[in-house]
Amino acid sequence: MIQSISSSVRPRRLAFGVSGRLRRCYSPNPFFAVSEEVREAVHSNKPIVALETTIYTHGYPYPENVALASELESIVRINGGVPATIGILNGVAKVGMSPEEIIQLASSVGQASTLKLSRRDLAFATGLRLVGKSFHGGTTIASTMILAHAAGIKVFATGGLGGVHRGAETTMDISADLTELGRTPVTVISSGCKSFLDIPKTLEYLETQGVGVATFADGREGKVDFPAFWARESGVRSPMVLRDEVEAAAVIYAQHQLGLQSGLHFANPIPAEAAIAKAEIDAMIDEAICQADAAGASGKDNTPFILNKIKELSGGKSLAANRALIVSNVKRGALVAGELSKLEGAREDESSKGSKSIRISHFQVSQENNTAANVPSTLYADLAPPPPPPSDPHPPAKVLVAGSLALDHTCTFTPLPSSPSPLTPQPRTSNPATITQSPGGVAHNVALTLHTLGIPSLLHSYIGPDPAGPALLTHLANAGMRTDAIHTLRQSRTAQYVSVNDVKNDLVLGMADMGIIESAGAAPEWRPEVPEGVDWLVLDANWMGGAQRAWLRAARAKGVNTALEPVSVPKAGRVFALGEGEEAVPVWPDHVLDLIAPNRDEVLAMHAAARGAGALEGKGWWSVVDALGIGDGGARSRFERVCGGALVDEGVPQCAVQLLPFAPVVLVFPALEVDPSEVVSVNGAGDTFLGAMVARLVLGGTVESAVGFAQGAAVETLRSRRAVGEGVARLKGTGLGEGIMERGGRGFSMERRKYGVM
Repeated sequence: MIQSISSSVRPRRLAFGVSGRLRRCYSPNPFFAVSEEVREAVHSNKPIVALETTIYTHGYPYPENVALASELESIVRINGGVPATIGILNGVAKVGMSPEEIIQLASSVGQASTLKLSRRDLAFATGLRLVGKSFHGGTTIASTMILAHAAGIKVFATGGLGGVHRGAETTMDISADLTELGRTPVTVISSGCKSFLDIPKTLEYLETQGVGVATFADGREGKVDFPAFWARESGVRSPMVLRDEVEAAAVIYAQHQLGLQSGLHFANPIPAEAAIAKAEIDAMIDEAICQADAAGASGKDNTPFILNKIKELSGGKSLAANRALIVSNVKRGALVAGELSKLEGAREDESSKGSKSIRISHFQVSQENNTAANVPSTLYADLAPPPPPPSDPHPPAKVLVAGSLALDHTCTFTPLPSSPSPLTPQPRTSNPATITQSPGGVAHNVALTLHTLGIPSLLHSYIGPDPAGPALLTHLANAGMRTDAIHTLRQSRTAQYVSVNDVKNDLVLGMADMGIIESAGAAPEWRPEVPEGVDWLVLDANWMGGAQRAWLRAARAKGVNTALEPVSVPKAGRVFALGEGEEAVPVWPDHVLDLIAPNRDEVLAMHAAARGAGALEGKGWWSVVDALGIGDGGARSRFERVCGGALVDEGVPQCAVQLLPFAPVVLVFPALEVDPSEVVSVNGAGDTFLGAMVARLVLGGTVESAVGFAQGAAVETLRSRRAVGEGVARLKGTGLGEGIMERGGRGFSMERRKYGVM
């Protein structure tokens, strides 16, 4: 079996434990699915934190549970980790659930088909799908550990650990969490077990199971108590103490290096500001237990009854403590996973200096002297050659798109039969509507268009530490797009956009909160970075004027072509708005803009801004306009032949021509002839147009040849509710010519640029 991996290398040792479960996580399995993000994180040794779902299905109501799920995933990401939310959806165990899957599971709270699943329940919840019975399920600590281990995840953060119930010597009521810790090598970080359990017996049982238990000192010196969930002290000393995450990572690393098949439990005391004093919570627990005994609440009904009574007796204080401790534990888990990732990487680099090494899935086979391995042969029984680690799925970017990544809310007016306004929503009152949410933002839409058309691109944007941010990141990852240039700003909100459409799906009103982009570009330490190898920079006007000009200068310094999407009438002229001491936007041949793509209202706004900034008065601007040779007498008739009298009366072509000194190609996004019955949404059509234009130009096309292709892509978006229509994918390769990687050229060259308004 080893020889099939490498005929010339005989294994000296296994650096990580191998089991059949570990192997199967990369084999086709109808009951088990690992997200691409989690797979890639395991292969790349990124920090990963497993998150359970019983807290969402049996702990919090909908939609509060969705908000908590988004918050916990965001905490993992903010602290450098990859969240892996684990649950059962339609009879399939999911590791790394998407936002949509989490919402589907969380919204099923209270349904008979939504189960609380421990180890014993997994086969039932998944296997019965084969006979037409479909179940959702929230995973407990025990089942989450099993599925996390099967996916190669070593760190799991949760709220509280199950334990030995009081009176277990007669009832035998012992949580399956404890036995699972004795046989599954995953580290569980929690705030200890709830103090209505028998904590001394719980620790004794964990010792019997061979589980290492320690408590984070959290700044305290000397011996510390094992925590009691709501209280930082339990009156029972912790078996071991960890000073910080570095020590925790060292213990986990040693546990796996030794091949120990039991887990670890690291107790993280509840934050002091959220804790309930031991005497206070003990009094509540005693009263709750008395009431449980009187009500006959035993077995699986005991814990929910007691928790509900404690909530009542504490006046809701216990709920606030619950949330504070789970947030604290997830943050601690992300930091521990980060330290473990560093340690494993450093040790692997160190060992590779004196030995040859083959990386196989998430374990390592090393060979030092080509001697026989001094390892029991049973360790190799399940070692079948897994698929090789994937190569980098993202080729070097050809286009950098910088600007907004936002959560779009689309509100389409759906009038009642008796509505006095059958076509357009009425102002200053509530209107019936269909409201949908989707990823958006101008830069995102352009980048997604490029990605859909097969052009390697990189989106540079920002998100906040709120539920929308991680949801958008997950969307990008699921779409196969790069996320390494998406940055989190701790004190900002993720961008959001609300569009209100009439019954024909024409935009009535749009509201945009893009302050995160504006604040990012205004930060004193902010500097634009244009990666090597990029051919185009596409910029959206959500950046303030100074930041736009900084991006354009950085791109021009590297010989990169530039395009600007003006975004909206209020923002279109920002590129001309100068701060004190700033230089004006330069004109041909020193221009920093190569292409702009405004609609007719935006081109008027850009012209007004340029005029207001005095940019239309310089000698350089006059010399370029004069060189165009447009005489006063024949200009109107020529413009009318191209775009009709109405646009000439508005001054659209005249203003566009006067912008040519700043950008030698001005594409005024045209009206498209589409059957109104085919129009589903107007959102994103202009962004798709620009993305498709740049895609064609990257591959060496001319502006003239690209316009028709870009119009076709925009029409596909008009026919879709998505920011980039599903039909755009069908255009990949159609009209784009040869593939970019085969051409190897820079596409739209300086020599082929010329003045033009289209």
